[in-house]
Amino acid sequence: MSSEAREWVWEHSSSRGAARLVLLSIADRVADDQCISWASLSSLAKRTHASVSTVREAIERLVLAGELEQLDDLVGPQRSTVYRLPLAAEAVAQALREQREETGETAVPDEPAGPAKLRLSALRRYGIRPREVPESPARVRKPAVPETGRPRRKPAQRRTGHRHSDVPATGTQNRSEPNLNRRYSSGGAAVLPAAEWQVDPATHTWARRQGHLDRLGEHGLQAADAKWRAHRAAHAPRPAEAWAADWRAWITREHAPNRPNLYAVPGQNTAAPGGMTRAEKHTAALLAALDEPTGTEG
Repeated sequence: MSSEAREWVWEHSSSRGAARLVLLSIADRVADDQCISWASLSSLAKRTHASVSTVREAIERLVLAGELEQLDDLVGPQRSTVYRLPLAAEAVAQALREQREETGETAVPDEPAGPAKLRLSALRRYGIRPREVPESPARVRKPAVPETGRPRRKPAQRRTGHRHSDVPATGTQNRSEPNLNRRYSSGGAAVLPAAEWQVDPATHTWARRQGHLDRLGEHGLQAADAKWRAHRAAHAPRPAEAWAADWRAWITREHAPNRPNLYAVPGQNTAAPGGMTRAEKHTAALLAALDEPTGTEG
């Protein structure tokens, strides 16, 4: 039934970003038509390449949206949390009823939704069982657990150990990361074509401090930028940092209208102006060696 649950997420879920990846990972472990699944925070973080805090926030958003239920009365393998996809379960039940009607089978009365009416005997084969309360005398002395299943304690008091040591404990995925020059909000270095790369404030400040803005003028800088984008349109996507270094090297070699080129041109003086980083100098030298367009063509 995991395929039906995943299909529902792809076709009908309103979740986005990390929450959608988390919901798909949970749906991937659905056992039967009850749409019950189990997973730990660390395993979800490892599968989605997100931090544990991001996964926890994604689960909270899914619960508030009604697309996910956390069944605190049940426990999964290795004491993992048990979840239910209620909307997916309704869709699966409706599909089964329609199938019975088409085949002429006797309809089975609908079972009320909720942990108390679940077919626990069918779930035991997957390692899902009722939670024993209290589990130990020490548990009685702990503060009461809210309905969401999260203990009332500060994040600083959480245990830092995880089963997957390569998963970060905290992160800023999908929260406050800037959208400038980023196609994806989390997970790895984003790549994008040259046409989508934008001159960020740091690059614009560099052009002003190095005197390129005064040398070219605002219109000249815009013309150089347009020429750079035309020459780079067919290039493969690159990370934003690579486009920024390439753009700076191009602007360094661009000459102002009606003025001679004072900077590196293939076959002429290759000295780079002061203030360029080593990476930018290497990029300029490499482009000159490859005889790439320098931005001075007519």
